[in-house]
Amino acid sequence: MPKMKTHSGAKERFKITGNGKLMRRRQNHGHKLVGKRPKRKRRLKIETRLSREDSIGIRKMLGISINND
Repeated sequence: MPKMKTHSGAKERFKITGNGKLMRRRQNHGHKLVGKRPKRKRRLKIETRLSREDSIGIRKMLGISINND
């Protein structure tokens, strides 16, 4: 049986906390930052937790067992 490969796009975009939760970056903080207010940019810098439904699919891409979330 071949080994299961990690999805390279997913491993760059998501990180796992110590408790096993998945974190992601917020959208709209990649470019065109000049037109956005500073308060909005500060809020967009903070990583947020993935929803439970989304984390199931991402865990499969990362090769992590799903039974403990």
